Amino acid sequence: MFMIMFVLDDPEFLDRILQSWTEAQIKGCTIVESTGSYRSHHKHVPMRYAYGSETPVEQGNVTIFAIVEHEDIVRACLEATERIVGNLDEPNTGVFAAWPLPIVKGVPIS
Repeated sequence: MFMIMFVLDDPEFLDRILQSWTEAQIKGCTIVESTGSYRSHHKHVPMRYAYGSETPVEQGNVTIFAIVEHEDIVRACLEATERIVGNLDEPNTGVFAAWPLPIVKGVPIS
């Protein structure tokens, strides 16, 4: 079993990412709204307070976690993700990581 973690920089891609992960045999995942330390340290007064509510609100990241059975699913998930957001080595795309899980309970095996 493997844990996949993907920090998506632009939440506009979330629905497409989830659809592509489903097609890559991801049966379920957990989605968490998140903010990285860079954004946290560089906070400023949102423009909506200066110019009214018509100004767009700052948005953070979305972090997606999934547990999968095989490494080939991890690789398929990574490929599907990069087809949508672009090369993850480029800035402002996201961070994808996966690691083996020696113990997993509560996740049904297919």
